[in-house]
Amino acid sequence: MTSSAPTTGIPAVKKPRSSNLELYRIICMLMIVAHHYVVNSGLMEEGAPLLGHPDTWHTIFLWLFGMWGKTGINCFLMITGYFMCKSQITVKKYLKLLLQIYLYNWVIFIIFFLTGHQPLTTHSALQLILPFWGFTNNFTSCFIIFYLIIPFLTILVQHLSQRQHLLLVLVATACYTLFGSIPSFEVTFNYITWFSIIYFIASYIRLYPAPIFERRSLWGWLTLLSVIGAMLSVVILQHSTFMVYQYVDDSNKLFALLVAFCSFLWFKNIHIKQSAFINAVGSTCFGVLLIHANSDAMRVWLWNDTVDCIGSYAMPMQHLVPYCIGVVIAIFAVCSLIDYLRIQCLEKPFFKWYDKRLDSRVNHFVNTKILGLPDND
Repeated sequence: MTSSAPTTGIPAVKKPRSSNLELYRIICMLMIVAHHYVVNSGLMEEGAPLLGHPDTWHTIFLWLFGMWGKTGINCFLMITGYFMCKSQITVKKYLKLLLQIYLYNWVIFIIFFLTGHQPLTTHSALQLILPFWGFTNNFTSCFIIFYLIIPFLTILVQHLSQRQHLLLVLVATACYTLFGSIPSFEVTFNYITWFSIIYFIASYIRLYPAPIFERRSLWGWLTLLSVIGAMLSVVILQHSTFMVYQYVDDSNKLFALLVAFCSFLWFKNIHIKQSAFINAVGSTCFGVLLIHANSDAMRVWLWNDTVDCIGSYAMPMQHLVPYCIGVVIAIFAVCSLIDYLRIQCLEKPFFKWYDKRLDSRVNHFVNTKILGLPDND
């Protein structure tokens, strides 16, 4: 049966955040921080503990602990696509994103420069001037551009029939995920492309709600099975000639997508009471990413100098597990608090002034002079 996607509109009143999906967002960011504990700390380098001691419980635990980063990116993008396909990217939203990125880039660089952790070079100066640096697999850089093309993707999906939309999802996931998960089968893409594919998947769920998408118990069991399958793939491939993270090492891989898809539908159908605390913490998750994964200097200082991931490998197993979990929670909590203070002390006052003085004029200029839309004044 073919039908057209419903026309979207801008709600007059801003709806409160859905606490179930904000909790999901928090879990996704914790997964990403745990991933960085393993992949950004030197634990996976030649001669480092994970490759040098492949059969110990320490190694197996850390492989499993750090395997969820690319899955977390997919989960994060599922939320974005689900909501943005029925919303609009405004100048204000994009300005919030850019100002947040610039603030952390500049403040963190200045701190590391003054403390001798990072020199001022031509390369680092260019990175401070530009809000993005490369469009291959840097999440922040690609997300900035992806955010710009969301309005065009929205126009596309709204003018596709349901069947066409579904075929687009099937073809894209077949090319990038099914074939891309075959060992030695090369699939080259950048994150902007992949984010767009996730947008097509999430927008289909939103635009064409079907009874199967509402079956909470089904998606709960499928989430559990996909998580177990992903973990088994890591344990089994640890003793093969293939890469340990073969099916989760990038966002397009089979289990990275499957876990994200199933878990998103599960959390979407979990009904919890609206929580101001969960919503507030969820709003800081992008800031957590911008802070703790800001630069190479941050990675060295955080994971090598401060946390000492390699040194902590020698801990007894009963100490290593709570240490790793505690470190991830602590990093998330500190970064979340920092971003919450930024929102309250800088972002809200600035945009209160912006709404009064600039918002209407900036929107008018962008709509008429840049986008060529008719002047409604």
